[in-house]
Amino acid sequence: MNELISGTSHGGRILFRGHDLYARDVDPAKVRARIGMVFQQPNPFRATIRENLTFGMKVNGIKPTDERVEQALRSAALWDEVRDRLNKDAWTLSGGQQQRLCIARAIAVEPEVILMDEPCSALDPIATLAIEELMRGLCERYAIVVVTHNMQQAARVSDRTAFFTVAGTAEGERHGILCEAGPTAQIFAAPSDPRTHDYITGRFG
Repeated sequence: MNELISGTSHGGRILFRGHDLYARDVDPAKVRARIGMVFQQPNPFRATIRENLTFGMKVNGIKPTDERVEQALRSAALWDEVRDRLNKDAWTLSGGQQQRLCIARAIAVEPEVILMDEPCSALDPIATLAIEELMRGLCERYAIVVVTHNMQQAARVSDRTAFFTVAGTAEGERHGILCEAGPTAQIFAAPSDPRTHDYITGRFG
């Protein structure tokens, strides 16, 4: 997602089922079909609710049937709210509904993994609760990776937690450092790295 942005770079490997996602022979479109993405700000297409779901299906060779549209919306706990306005502009939905539509859009192409980048940071507490409940239900069928600065949310929705911090270099660059990872209960109750402990207890961050 960042390869065409000036000034960015990446190194190392990202392995998915043993294959390096940055290998030259990897088709990005196929990667995006197997690994869905939900962003911090709800970003539905400026199109109808139905078209938001069928676009990805068409791109990935999936027949966009009414049954598939309904299944995706039901999986995102949105069907009952939009069933009578599938041909309306997706931007007419509330923020929480738009984010659930984006989740439905991601799972409409039947991925294996869903990446979520601060999926609730732009939402009110009621919408946040709805998204968190949805995440807990979806994790029975999908591997979900969530980035969040909300420690309470991490404790509520995750089975495993990894704590990252950043470090600088003499040139002023910043890079991420994995401090530790493990079962969520262990990370929050008895972290082994002092940096994790300091963050959880509010000494910094």
